Amino acid sequence: MARKNKKQVLTDILISDYAAEGKALARHEGKVIFITGAVPGDTADVLLTKSKKDWAEGRALGIKSYSPHREQPFCKHFGICGGCKWQMLPYPLQLQYKEQEAVQNLKRIGHVTIPEILPIVGADETRHYRNKLEFTFSNREYIVDLQAKNDNEGDEGPPAQGALGFHVPRIFDKVIDIETCYLMDEVNNSIRNTIRTYAIANKFSFYDIRQHTGWLRNIIIRYCSTGELMVNICLNYEDEGNRKLLLDHLLQQVPAITTLLYTINPKWNDSIHDLEPQTYFGKGYVMEKLEDLQFKVSPKSFFQTNTRQAEKLYTVTRDFAALTGNEIVYDLYCGTGSIGLFVSGKAKKVIGVEVVEDAIVDAKENAAINNIHHAVFFAGDVIKICDDDFFALHGRPDVVITDPPRAGMHEKLVKKLLEIAAPRIVYVSCNTATQARDIGLLSEKYEVQKIQPVDMFPHTHHIECVALLTLKG
Repeated sequence: MARKNKKQVLTDILISDYAAEGKALARHEGKVIFITGAVPGDTADVLLTKSKKDWAEGRALGIKSYSPHREQPFCKHFGICGGCKWQMLPYPLQLQYKEQEAVQNLKRIGHVTIPEILPIVGADETRHYRNKLEFTFSNREYIVDLQAKNDNEGDEGPPAQGALGFHVPRIFDKVIDIETCYLMDEVNNSIRNTIRTYAIANKFSFYDIRQHTGWLRNIIIRYCSTGELMVNICLNYEDEGNRKLLLDHLLQQVPAITTLLYTINPKWNDSIHDLEPQTYFGKGYVMEKLEDLQFKVSPKSFFQTNTRQAEKLYTVTRDFAALTGNEIVYDLYCGTGSIGLFVSGKAKKVIGVEVVEDAIVDAKENAAINNIHHAVFFAGDVIKICDDDFFALHGRPDVVITDPPRAGMHEKLVKKLLEIAAPRIVYVSCNTATQARDIGLLSEKYEVQKIQPVDMFPHTHHIECVALLTLKG
């Protein structure tokens, strides 16, 4: 019999189902408990971190008996690193839980009548699927011994020679030293391990996030389906002599690199959107492909991080748009124009709107590269841009495609879409909860015709979902 002790630890709890956002679900004494670190079928001791009248949150302290559905994780860093948290779940089960989350959110949050959801589109490759990775240098390595690992606790240890890898979840100043990462082709391991070994041998200092000292800060790798490979090394300050030594050594050891850059970042944060990467070798950018379209990807460009699944996602979007060649398509949150350009072959005109000016510069260049002259792009807030004068000049939309960030669409934009009243809206989302919320608001004039989940990130709980909405009546 499960019992609660003074530390609010529930023992021998049977995990019965999957909830959302990677959490499992159990029920105890009439209360629903959302649990991290366990999967359906496990029996675990659970430490409660939050407890309300009808529900609670907690984490598994230890697994008493494992679910028969578990499988052996393939990465030695599993359970410590914050990525690939679902390695212990067979991929078909991952897809089942992701599809289940999409259904539950649309029904529970959207409160709208939805059709039968189409089967989730899975990935053909569940490893080495990412085209972009970012690793962090730190003079504070997160060290975990076997006992601490079993207890889900770690010992930071004294400052090490240097770690290069991923930040520890919820610990801002420590980094896990990653030997092998399966998210990208093996070339990522060659780059990272080559740099670490050379840096330690030459006593190059690793960044200290607390003191804002140290030289080496980050590595950003982008490896395209075209075979082009871009590496950007971010440094806290300029040290020309050592920089040349490091970059030359990397080019010698990893000849697959087609573009090598460095960025001097003296700021306290790691973002480079307001900095200028410097090209050391190559043309300063890489080319990526989606179907027959080419896209220029510069060091600060946004591009979907799973190229093959992006093709599937955009194909679903194009199919839902049901274009005949006569439609004016508005692509909102268009970014670098990838979706708008992808569907442009079947559209009369594509109008992209994006608040980030640099992205619009890339979108216009990508249109020119592909000789697409009926796609135009505008930088600014869609609420301000899309007025009567704009429609008079460019035409009212027959189809609106919207692909907002995780926070979903601003309520003012939802009202704007209701005002525009395009016959079809194709809503692409990386967060089914906010998508469901927005669809609920749009239900004033729209009804849902199709729902298609797409898995972009195997071994994680993240999911993309495409919804087709049509005007009522």
